[in-house]
Amino acid sequence: MPEAKRARKKVPEPFPGAYYLAGAITIALMLLFLALGASLPPGVAGFLVAFILGLTVNPKYVPYFLAAGVFSAVMGFLGREPQVAWGGVALALSQLLVRRFVRE
Repeated sequence: MPEAKRARKKVPEPFPGAYYLAGAITIALMLLFLALGASLPPGVAGFLVAFILGLTVNPKYVPYFLAAGVFSAVMGFLGREPQVAWGGVALALSQLLVRRFVRE
C-alpha cells in the first residue's frame, strides 16, 4: 500500500508554455495539411499527407500501419481512388523507413 499512497512526481515543462506552443504548432501543421490537401491533385495530396503522418508512428505499431498501407493501396487502385491508393503507398513506404531507421 505505501506505493499507492506515494504521489507521482510531476514532470516539469521544458520551459514555461512549452505545451501550449506544441499545441499551436500541431494546429498550424494540421491547417497546412488541410490547405495542401485541398489545393493539390488527389494522388499527390494523399501521398504527401500519408507519408508525413506515417513518419510520426510509434515504432512498435509499424507492422499494423504497414498492413494498413498495403491494404489501402490495393483497395485504392482496385477502386480507382487515387488519393487512397497513393496514400496507402506512401504509408507503406513511410513505415518501411521508420522500421529501417528506428530500432527499438
